[in-house]
Amino acid sequence: MGTVNLLETGSVSLCGIAVILWMSIGTFSRSESGELLAQRAIAMICLVSAVLLFSLHYMGGELWGSRNMARPMAVIAVIVAISAVMNIKGKDVQGETNPHKIAKMRREEE
Repeated sequence: MGTVNLLETGSVSLCGIAVILWMSIGTFSRSESGELLAQRAIAMICLVSAVLLFSLHYMGGELWGSRNMARPMAVIAVIVAISAVMNIKGKDVQGETNPHKIAKMRREEE
């Protein structure tokens, strides 16, 4: 197996692992330490995947049959890594009251 094939397999595998961890974040967020560990693991996996994808592009490899696909996917991996470490738990990012809070306020009033 050549270096380019190894880079392609490694980068796609790491992206898949990051997606599975991302989908499982609800399970990991049952404890603060579990959530923090999952966030850091996702970020690290995405950054390593981005490095592999950039290397794949500059070595002339193809991702899904396209030579130009590796760089945009590497940029997306970096964006996902940055968003993975953003801990917004408990913060109101939309600026509006959610339906659960409205129901809770109504119960408290009664």
